[in-house]
Formats: sequence, structure tokens, C-alpha cells
Amino acid sequence: MKKVLVISASSRKGGNSDTLCDEFIKGVEKSGNCVVKIYVRNYKIGGCNACYACRKTGVCVQKDDMSDILQRMVDSDVIVMATPVYFYSMNGQMKTLIDRTLPRYSEIKDKDFYFIATAAAGKGAMERTIDSLRGFTDCLPNSNVKGVIYGAGAWELGDIKGNKAIKEAYEAGKNI
Repeated sequence: MKKVLVISASSRKGGNSDTLCDEFIKGVEKSGNCVVKIYVRNYKIGGCNACYACRKTGVCVQKDDMSDILQRMVDSDVIVMATPVYFYSMNGQMKTLIDRTLPRYSEIKDKDFYFIATAAAGKGAMERTIDSLRGFTDCLPNSNVKGVIYGAGAWELGDIKGNKAIKEAYEAGKNI
């Protein structure tokens, strides 16, 4: 049984990227794997101070919720990173989380990754976001991007309903 961590950076519970996370989770549960979802918005995560104290100690000097998320990432076999697209990039919550993996990023190794992105525009508008997420995983030892789910045409809350990405998210989760 694989341990799957779904990281939802959606600003809205039940938002478009969050809805795709839920569909992915349904698929994971159908496959019999273990899944945990975290809502980044529910955690207190400060921005990286670039003090690099963590390079010596392996621990960030900030006393916030990031250490819990980092431990979950290290302990997982599969990590799903879901973000809405803001100005052709991931949202600030996801970027802050990524930056704060610095103390233990080398321990986030041998992981399979799935990316979920939603945007009002089409797939092409999401490529920069996906490239940025790939840039993160390129820094991790032996990471493997197994799939990308594009939720195109999703601007308003609920726009993702009926979108082909719903089925794609479910199937990706089920095939883990």
C-alpha cells in the first residue's frame, strides 16, 4: 500500500483545484492506497528568510507549521501538488511551501509526483505553472512526475464540474 499526500493550495475550500483533489482522492481510495489531504491555507507557513541556518542544522529557525508538512512529504510515497494558476504561475501559498522545503528537500527522495492546475484559460496558459512545479521536483533526488491534470476553463467557483479533468483526476488516483 502506498502513502499518498495531496497538497491542496486552493484558496477556496471546494474551489476548482480543490475539487480535482477530491476526485483524485476518490480514485486513490478505490485503489486501496492510503491518502491524506492537507489544505495549505489551514497552516501557518512563513516565507523563507534566506538565512540558511537550516543548511547547518537541517531545521528551519521559524516556528510554524511547515515542519509538519515537511515530515508528511518525507514519509509519503506519492505527492500530489494542486494549485490554481494566478498570473501564469502557481499561487503564493504553493510557492511559499516549496521554498520552505529547503531544510529537508534532499530527504524528499524517490517520490512519484502528480500535478493539478486549474485556470480560466486553456492548457497552454498552465504550462508555466507546470514548468515551475517540475523545476521543484527536478531538485529532488529521484523524483518522478507521473501525471499532470489540467483543469482548463475554470474561473468561477464550480466551473470545473463537468470538465474532463474530473475523470482524469479520478483515474490518475485510481491507477496509483
